Amino acid sequence: MTRQIVGILLFSSAAASMAAATTPQWLHDTPERYGMSRAALDAWRTKLAEQKTTTLLVMRHDKIVYEWYAEGQTPAKKQGTASLAKALVGGSSLMIALQDGRISVDDPASKYIPAWRNDPQKSRISIRQLATHTSGIEDAEQDGINHMKLPGWKGDFWKRTPDPFSVAIHDAPVIFPPGTSYAYSNPGMAALAYAVIASLKSAPQTDIHAALKARICDPLGIPDDEWSTGYNQAYTVDGLRLYANWGGAAFSPRAAARIGQLMMHGGEWQGKRLFNKLLVDRMIAYAGMPIAKRTPEAPSPASGLCWWINLDGVWPHVPRDAFVGAGAQQQLLLVVPSLDLIVVRNGGALSSHNTFWRDAVEQVFNPAVEMARSRPPYPRSSVIHGISFAPETAIVRKAIDSDNWPITWGDDDAQYTSYGDGEGFEPVVDHKLSLGFAKIFGQPDAFKGIDIRSSTGERIGDGPKGAKASGMLMVNGTLYMLARNTGNAQLAWSEDHGCTWHWGFRFTTSFGSPAFLNFGRNYAGARDKFVYVYSQDGASAYESSDRLIMARVPVDRIRDLHSYEYFEKLDSSGKSRWTRDIHARGAVFEFPGHCQRVDAVYNPLVKRYLLADAYNQRGGWGTFDAPEPWGPWTTAFHTDYWGLGGMHGYRLPSKWIGPYAKDMALVFSGVKLPQTTYDAFCARHMTLDLGSQ
Repeated sequence: MTRQIVGILLFSSAAASMAAATTPQWLHDTPERYGMSRAALDAWRTKLAEQKTTTLLVMRHDKIVYEWYAEGQTPAKKQGTASLAKALVGGSSLMIALQDGRISVDDPASKYIPAWRNDPQKSRISIRQLATHTSGIEDAEQDGINHMKLPGWKGDFWKRTPDPFSVAIHDAPVIFPPGTSYAYSNPGMAALAYAVIASLKSAPQTDIHAALKARICDPLGIPDDEWSTGYNQAYTVDGLRLYANWGGAAFSPRAAARIGQLMMHGGEWQGKRLFNKLLVDRMIAYAGMPIAKRTPEAPSPASGLCWWINLDGVWPHVPRDAFVGAGAQQQLLLVVPSLDLIVVRNGGALSSHNTFWRDAVEQVFNPAVEMARSRPPYPRSSVIHGISFAPETAIVRKAIDSDNWPITWGDDDAQYTSYGDGEGFEPVVDHKLSLGFAKIFGQPDAFKGIDIRSSTGERIGDGPKGAKASGMLMVNGTLYMLARNTGNAQLAWSEDHGCTWHWGFRFTTSFGSPAFLNFGRNYAGARDKFVYVYSQDGASAYESSDRLIMARVPVDRIRDLHSYEYFEKLDSSGKSRWTRDIHARGAVFEFPGHCQRVDAVYNPLVKRYLLADAYNQRGGWGTFDAPEPWGPWTTAFHTDYWGLGGMHGYRLPSKWIGPYAKDMALVFSGVKLPQTTYDAFCARHMTLDLGSQ
């Protein structure tokens, strides 16, 4: 007999009115808006409730799409976090100290813990090792014995006699050389709390609770009554006011989700930067330390700095950019940036077995991810059965710290491109440009880039504040550029290969990030006497739209806005219909919430038009093919997360098609990661699976 599940399921309308009466304001939407099924979420919640779940919150794109609370629970009620505190409290406080330059992850902990300075083993422990459970400090656990019944120093740690910090610093032994192995350690986290607060002695806030309140919770709008730390008790040790960072915290599900949002957005909150993005990325990236032993029952993740990460796909159905905070009985905060997904689960243990990570993955992570994954908007291609890419180690990266790279094949056999927010190829220009130019010689595995200086074309201004090229095309020896961030996009042209630019009309309706359809060298092999332009149907290159739109113009009238026609629809015979009225434009490609920056090329060896659609800037994108520029489209490649961090766009250079039909190259740019940077001109070989063709 199934026991009755009693609780509160907050739907959008009811939840919105509740949010309006509280702080902070929460945005709500339907799960269907983001490709999720409410019926599937209901079924999942019912199953979880039968497994002692008491709260479940799901967010997509910064909006609550599903929220359920068992009887007696509410959105604002604090939930015990257990070791989820290691991320929410331990990780956040370490991040504050790192942000302020008061501590370094590779500092010896003894720099902040005087009692360790003359200890032959503990003097070798680093902050990084304390934050990753690789310090060698023994855990205060033993044979499943209740914490309050443990003998010796282990019992003293949990009884907090005289205080847990003194026990961790002086009594907990080191059981292997620091940094050589993994062993989960609550006392190790206590030592980290001591070191962090010692580093904050002269800071405006000198204890963890005050620092979290001033630097994280208040800026995020988390009410004081929705969070607490350290068993609600501070200890004064060696003149330091210390709170537990390994457990003893309590956060409402919404408060935990807020911190997940902050981390997912790289330390930025509502347009204000609270933490350096590279620092936040480092917190949730592999810290380079030993990983726990893995078994089917214990698919243990790798460790960032106080956060768990899916570095090497140990959870194969979860994207590798996922990071997690987790506490006893599966108190869980799951964040998957590539899916813009946050899940908070609280309650009792999911099973009676000692299978913590397996239960978390199978019962929470996998179902949530499966429901959140996008499905390709078009059927699988019958021509291009898939696309594979060269290994990451084969990616050629040049023009480091410059991005964007729309590209076209010139009449002189060089490729012409444009970069943004950087200094171009070496030798770099003398200052950072929002819009700069270059030409490329050679093949994707061995190319050379040369900057082109232009006083009439170059622009300055970071991000959306500066003009940037979104499309490049050479036709009859003239180089054309479409520049975004110009309200909405503006045409420019150069008759001397990029040295001198003339600026023309603007698209003021939609076309926020337009790109040309490229053919061969100097537009050779074009299907007709038109030039074609694609764009997401919106004003901004930084927001995803529901569809792509298309314009065309005779090749000899590119500079005349009034000569442009806009794709309207396919008629009953499958022929394209066009209109001069931009307001009557129709969709040439549809994928709700997944149309952002785009590129297009004709592959003459396969006789297909290829469209690269960046769904977002988190690494989700797809390649679609069609017999005509307007479709009908089929899916050649689709991913919610490509595995290389955030991305700015994907380009398909026509010159780098061949020599065989299956051979192409991709040019892309992304972001700086802790171990490497894809904020560059990145070239990667791609292979089309053409089956038996």
